Amino acid sequence: MSTEPRRLKDPRELRAIAHPLRMSILEQLTMHGPLTATELAERLGESPANCSWHLRKLAEHHFVEEAESAGGRRRPWQMSSIGMGWNQEDDTDTETLMAGHALTRMWLERWVDRFLTAEQAVADKPEWRRAATLSQSATWLTADELAEMTAEMSAVMMRHLDRLEDPSKRPEGAQLCELVGWGAPVDPTSAGESR
Repeated sequence: MSTEPRRLKDPRELRAIAHPLRMSILEQLTMHGPLTATELAERLGESPANCSWHLRKLAEHHFVEEAESAGGRRRPWQMSSIGMGWNQEDDTDTETLMAGHALTRMWLERWVDRFLTAEQAVADKPEWRRAATLSQSATWLTADELAEMTAEMSAVMMRHLDRLEDPSKRPEGAQLCELVGWGAPVDPTSAGESR
């Protein structure tokens, strides 16, 4: 498995993962390591046949691959690489840009829904309620400064990535947490502000 984030440049790849169940499968394999279609089905409330079909579709585009097996009928799958990005190349064509925007919207909606669900889940846990925060900032930056800041945010969010693959590195009391960050230029007039 590659630890280098994959750069998606083909609209077919982007459309292949722009499916809620496939996103869930990718997340489960990233967070929990190799799993069979049956194990995924149990975790996701789906049928093994449906998970198997989606795994094969993900494999067609090299998002997942068969993992080593101890033999028998058990066929575990694993991620081909951890992390991905899209719409970052200067020569990205219109079709790829549109597919990337659609995928970005799906991920953002998923992350917002999960954050709102998490807020409710920690309502009676003060230490987690204080830790699970939302922050926002706006300032004037050049493209280079924005790129530098988003790279710094990414580095902070990836600090404990090794805990995904090695459970022994997880401190007592640790829970799976999601960190999401983005930086983008905004139109101040869209918020009713003037320049």
